Amino acid sequence: MTTERTVGIHPAIDTALVRRLVDTQFPQWAGLPLKPLDRAGSDHVIHRLGERLSVRLPRHAGAIGQARKESVWLPRLAPRLPLAVPVPMGVGEPDFGYPWPWAVSRWLDGEVATVEGLADSAEAAVGLAGFLAALQRAEPGEDRDGLTAQPLVDRDGATRAAIAEADGTFDAAAMTELWDAALGAPGWDRPPVWFHGDLHTGNLLTTDGRLSAVIDFGGLGVGDPSCDLTIAFTLMSAGTRAVFREALGVDEATWTRGRGWALATGLNAYTSYAADDPRIAVQTTRQITEALIG
Repeated sequence: MTTERTVGIHPAIDTALVRRLVDTQFPQWAGLPLKPLDRAGSDHVIHRLGERLSVRLPRHAGAIGQARKESVWLPRLAPRLPLAVPVPMGVGEPDFGYPWPWAVSRWLDGEVATVEGLADSAEAAVGLAGFLAALQRAEPGEDRDGLTAQPLVDRDGATRAAIAEADGTFDAAAMTELWDAALGAPGWDRPPVWFHGDLHTGNLLTTDGRLSAVIDFGGLGVGDPSCDLTIAFTLMSAGTRAVFREALGVDEATWTRGRGWALATGLNAYTSYAADDPRIAVQTTRQITEALIG
């Protein structure tokens, strides 16, 4: 949920279009059954292709670089990571009136992580800390085109507007105090590191109640990793947050910036989608509330 309010939405993505795109551009998979996923998120329309593949088409212009980014970087990062990540199988081209690149990846089995299942799991907190630590240890390299981190301050105007819009539902004074603290915290003063960029419950998979995979690396970048601390406020309880923070070794300034990211992204999603989607309303209300707790 890290994207700002989206523009350039493409509404006409259906199974018939996906079928034509797959069959013409990847004839080796022509005829494999296609099944749309009901809850694919706000960035992509996703279909399962046969038993072993998935097809992801961006819904809006803000997601159009994700297919190629993942195809370049995930094969390089995957061997260094302790949890499974998507395996890109191909990047499709615009066609049949669909305007953007799209992706075919290997299907990852698992259930979407839930607060009910993992909020109080110290094992999950340590596992996520280990995943992020491994990601941050991976060498960024010199070719960073399209990987530049968005500064938190770039969200200032939108976040203050969202605070005003959500006043009455949430404590505007407390949100403003946290936001000011996040913007005023010392910045990342170490070498730039990899971050996932959109780490929330919907992008985590579990198998038999344990974390098994991290998906959707469209926000992957290099810079300040504090944005990935959002997961501490979308998934964890206060107790497991403390376990996670200690395991990852997060200093006070980075933690404060992470709370700012959680507030900003939660407010953006809340004001954009909560009125129309009760599921997002519940998730973002928890995220904002937990960010204010700290």
